[in-house]
Amino acid sequence: MKANVGGIDRVLRIVVGLALVAWVLLANGPVWAWIGVVPLATGLINFCPLYSILGISSCKTKP
Repeated sequence: MKANVGGIDRVLRIVVGLALVAWVLLANGPVWAWIGVVPLATGLINFCPLYSILGISSCKTKP
């Protein structure tokens, strides 16, 4: 798996994922908020399968 999530994209995924999971756990949020596990995981491992399928990468290219 080659990293395809980088920089600001990674930070936003982690923040949104944590916020959704915290909403479920701390404030009894809706069940659909568990979807926050997906952006959290993709942000932590720097790889998004959908980006790979679509040929997208938010990582900076190396010269």
